[in-house]
Amino acid sequence: MPLHIHTFVFNDFGVNTYVLEADNRECIIVDAACHSANEEATLSGFISSKKLKPILHISTHPHIDHILGSAFIKREYNIPWLMHAEGTTLLKQSPMFASMFGLELSEINLPDRFISDNEKIDIGDSVCEILFTPGHAPGSVCLYFAAEKLVITGDVLFCGSIGRTDLPGGNTQTLLNSIAEKLLVLPNDTKVYPGHGPTSTIGSEKNENPYLM
Repeated sequence: MPLHIHTFVFNDFGVNTYVLEADNRECIIVDAACHSANEEATLSGFISSKKLKPILHISTHPHIDHILGSAFIKREYNIPWLMHAEGTTLLKQSPMFASMFGLELSEINLPDRFISDNEKIDIGDSVCEILFTPGHAPGSVCLYFAAEKLVITGDVLFCGSIGRTDLPGGNTQTLLNSIAEKLLVLPNDTKVYPGHGPTSTIGSEKNENPYLM
């Protein structure tokens, strides 16, 4: 398998941060959620120990729990931060949402570049396809690697559940449409790597997810 996926669970919300490692040692960081100095050291220490070369940081959506480490990644590696444009307004409100949860977010940057639906991003010999999947949050995207049969779903689809829609910009029918049109059409053996909790497969979610029955 030309792509290796490493999972780190960060901050009090238990966000899955992913490091996607290509055979040429390039890596993409997805949803940098490290918040404490210890969590930052865990992520950077792993990257250093594996002699990886970060080339991009991609956020699946702009909710505060998924972007807590974005400023650290920018300082540490100075790599482009990518996000969908529709998440910009929510991103700018991050300090307010942080304070609501008793979190300190003293530094917030804007993405270096916006990504769009069906855009292809190369990492080593692997190709990531961006799937625009709104409903949980404005600008939500999933990252699909067809050759590797894996998809990173952020907070759109979980093992046995779906993203909540009671937060600003959420819409239940929009989310269900996104899941049906962009995710459930993928091969059944596609492995699902969600923003929280354990992995699953598209086939399992089709057959067992009570929110999709």
